[in-house]
Amino acid sequence: MSEKITWIDLRSDTVTQPSEAMRAAMAAAEVGDDVYADDPTVNRLQDYAADLFGYEAGMFAPSGTQTNLIALMTHCGRGDEYLVGQEAHTYKYEGGGAAVLGSIQPQPIANQADGSIALADIEAYIKPDDMHFARTRLLALENTIGGRVLGQDYIAAATSLAHAKGLATHLDGARVCNAAVKQGISLREVVKGFDTVSVCLSKGLGAPVGSVLLGPKAFIEQGKRWRKMLGGGMRQAGVLAAAAQHALQHNVARLAEDHENAALLARGLAEIDALSVGTPQTNIFWMDIPAAACEPLRAALAEQGIRASIGPRTRLVTHLDITRADVDTVVAAFKTFFKNWQA
Repeated sequence: MSEKITWIDLRSDTVTQPSEAMRAAMAAAEVGDDVYADDPTVNRLQDYAADLFGYEAGMFAPSGTQTNLIALMTHCGRGDEYLVGQEAHTYKYEGGGAAVLGSIQPQPIANQADGSIALADIEAYIKPDDMHFARTRLLALENTIGGRVLGQDYIAAATSLAHAKGLATHLDGARVCNAAVKQGISLREVVKGFDTVSVCLSKGLGAPVGSVLLGPKAFIEQGKRWRKMLGGGMRQAGVLAAAAQHALQHNVARLAEDHENAALLARGLAEIDALSVGTPQTNIFWMDIPAAACEPLRAALAEQGIRASIGPRTRLVTHLDITRADVDTVVAAFKTFFKNWQA
């Protein structure tokens, strides 16, 4: 039998493996039937997350795609629209669920270089109250977006503008803990101004499954109906909720290590003349690779146990399973390849 490869996996922070302590918490979890709201571990997670981020209530669901969709379908009705960045996950990477399943029209707006949506564009795309137009109901932002942090001054201005125009606000906070750690602010502060937020627990925080949707109690109760309809009503989900709670309790502050490793990796790769490497703010950065090098580079990395989504425009992501030694290994592998590669 061949020896199992321990991969250095830079494709995403979704590839993290649960730690031994997290597995122990899962094994010991007290469970019930969550559709009946009697799984004590799920209930504890929902209350803990709501308090941690400063909301009235929370709802645990299998994925961030589902919690975002539940939020959109609860904020907006058939024929309504939401304003969203063209690069945003809720618009670009969630299968068009709001339109397909919610009959909600997305109004995509160009993102600025820093990931924000210009305030003037937000205001300009709000539809007048006219039967010819979809009803603009919601502004949906994302933080971080492509690894970029939306600053608190911008968020305050954008959410204040939305509220002044009668819109609700939702945050896709798949990596919002990264944004808080980067800025050195609390989780309550980083989501300030948003009526609802989706927090993913299975990325940098390291849980195997799940996200929480946070907001007003009445909103969350309404959202549970959509969760059930979408197939997200789980039964003895406390096994998963225990991992999620462990992640929130133990893995937020350590995200700073991922940011440091991303910076080290980017600096090392930037020493290679053939590459154009971006500067990471958090745990994600992008680089340009000569197209002719991509396929042989992918094969060379795989031979050394390194996984990456190599292409002319490549995203690399650090996470809790990437160590400083792994960073050194990856940089050395890239340098060796490009030392011998000829265009």
